[in-house]
Amino acid sequence: MGRSKDTKKPKGRMGAYAFFVQARRKTYGDSSVKKLVFADFSKECAALWKNMDVNDKKPYQDSADKDKIRYDKEMANYKPSKGDKKKGKKRKKKDPNAPKRNLSAFFLYSNDERAAVRAQHADWNVGMVAKKLSEQWKVLDPQRKAKYDRGAVKDKERYMKAMEAYKAKLAQKKKESSSSSSSSSSSSSSSSSDSDSD
Repeated sequence: MGRSKDTKKPKGRMGAYAFFVQARRKTYGDSSVKKLVFADFSKECAALWKNMDVNDKKPYQDSADKDKIRYDKEMANYKPSKGDKKKGKKRKKKDPNAPKRNLSAFFLYSNDERAAVRAQHADWNVGMVAKKLSEQWKVLDPQRKAKYDRGAVKDKERYMKAMEAYKAKLAQKKKESSSSSSSSSSSSSSSSSDSDSD
């Protein structure tokens, strides 16, 4: 079930390209000859915008700048309604003492090769690097892949052992805390019974 939309929230700001597309859409609307097909329209707009001169883009940029000022002013005065607070699922806090998860063969390969890919493509973002690593992994020769598969098996064994030890430690702590709380409650009850007998 979706949350109700805050109707008082300011309308999002538009960029120069969005103003350009809006203007193009109006010209399409006036023309009864051309029927608007979204995919074709989008491609056409993108191509026109890409080849457009800076001076031709200026009116759209000016509109975007004005819209940014409008948006910033409205956001400064905007107070979210009480029901509009973001309600997300609270994530369980991760225990810093918990063992580090085991890595898959692909992740072990990525750790080895990431620096080389980054060196070749310094301008790439994380997603592009990950995509390249994935492509390389798919065509990696089976012998090299087997090395990482063995590494992954070894790392899983490490994780399982560490997890067993971690769970045993948690159980021990729980046991100690419950026994100390029960002994403190029994000592307080015995001291109260001693005072009653006086």
